[in-house]
Amino acid sequence: MKKFGYTKSETKLFRRLNSPKKIQDYVNSLRFNFEENGDTCMSPREVLKNKKANCIEGAILAAAVLEFHGARPLVLDLRSTKKPYDDDHVVAVFKQSGCFGAISKTNHAVLRYREPIYETVRELALSYFHEYFLNSGRKTLREYSDLFDLSHFDNLNWRTTDKSLLRISFYLDKIKHRKILSPKQIKNLRPADKVEIEAGKIAEHKKIK
Repeated sequence: MKKFGYTKSETKLFRRLNSPKKIQDYVNSLRFNFEENGDTCMSPREVLKNKKANCIEGAILAAAVLEFHGARPLVLDLRSTKKPYDDDHVVAVFKQSGCFGAISKTNHAVLRYREPIYETVRELALSYFHEYFLNSGRKTLREYSDLFDLSHFDNLNWRTTDKSLLRISFYLDKIKHRKILSPKQIKNLRPADKVEIEAGKIAEHKKIK
């Protein structure tokens, strides 16, 4: 098994996280990275050092652990609207019994772990659609990328580098994405209910002032 230069403590941790459920539990235990000093994209090693992660950092860490156990380090980019603006989201994707699931780092009650019950990547992406909305209730998920194998960036030492991996974030935004809705479907969308909006405001971690 390749170790990719992991330390003994990293290897010990990764061995313990031997299922998607355990990886998700660990990712959940990390503080949310609010990026107080600007955009970040830390490597798995830096996430472990700082004990915090944003969505893409959590996805990259999860992909690294999945890879450690023999899977490909795959991530999926979910693209939202720019007018009005909403954040994109990135998840790590795994496969069990022929079906896709996802590991997700988020600070909210929604856009979280997905059980491996989806037969296609499109089905997996669509499972996030109804939860993806602004405080106005407007549903904003519009596209999803093809699965992206992070080993494409092995030259950046993405698993252990202390340098920023924002290049990966920028690249994910450029790869092929597939549309979820037709213009007619977008026009006919119904806003999320008030109770859904209130539930969506629940935060797991509070921003430290």
